[in-house]
Amino acid sequence: MFGSMRILAAAAFLAMAPVLAAAQTLAPYKDELFTYPAVLSQQADGAYRVVDYREARDIDKRDEVPERRVRRQYISLGVRKAQKDLVLKTDAGDIRHFAIGQPERASVIVLYLHGQGGSRKQGADDFTFGGNFNRLKNLMAANGGLYLVPDFSDFGEAGAAQVAALIAHYAALSPDAKIVVACGSMGGAICWRLANDKAVAQRLSGLVILGSLWDDGFFGSAAFKRKVPVYFGHGSRDTVFPVERQETFFRQLGERAPGYPARFVRFETGTHGTPIRMVDWRETLNWMLAASR
Repeated sequence: MFGSMRILAAAAFLAMAPVLAAAQTLAPYKDELFTYPAVLSQQADGAYRVVDYREARDIDKRDEVPERRVRRQYISLGVRKAQKDLVLKTDAGDIRHFAIGQPERASVIVLYLHGQGGSRKQGADDFTFGGNFNRLKNLMAANGGLYLVPDFSDFGEAGAAQVAALIAHYAALSPDAKIVVACGSMGGAICWRLANDKAVAQRLSGLVILGSLWDDGFFGSAAFKRKVPVYFGHGSRDTVFPVERQETFFRQLGERAPGYPARFVRFETGTHGTPIRMVDWRETLNWMLAASR
């Protein structure tokens, strides 16, 4: 029975794979639960949006245990069957990481890099951040994609080299996959380093910057020259990285390169971790897959 189910599942994926390759879009997954609440205002034809965020609704009503365990309707735990905890040996060191989805011939590869004090477990946790990582896991597994969540030694050169080695390994196994790197908080320091790595930047199809820092050096980077799409999600009450400074950086992108593919979502009243909870992964990734070269 189980052998037949595996055969049917494989056949279904093979039938869907050509469509994914052509369209480069992710099929819906619980969109009605994860789409943004009301847009309070927008500018630049929607590239900059202010989204309504309310702790009473978006944490207290969404979570069974606030900030620790989301309500069951937001998650699907069957995706754990597609999750592996692995160690990749590289010249940059051993890289412990979770891999969820299609390890070879993936349609798209998404990485999440944690912030200060975090680990690979953050981006693979099904229950925290309102189930948003579980949604990302399911989006990748259901669409023939691969989701990677690594540990790394630091937020400097060594950590960036480890992430670059991980990307190189899986990119070789999925040479046609578009690659998106998402960074939360201090993880953004690695995102910006990768943007200036010519080998990585050549494969990048997007950077997702969540409650993170900015880097003026990006304007001279290989990723900037390729016009790699960048998404910024930021809480208006972030006390770690002020939203005003990130908004300035976003505006500078458009000034330095008119028409640059960048989007900014400001979560009004949101704090430092709000963008990780609230980013609409499907909308963001579909935009990047369409906008990237």
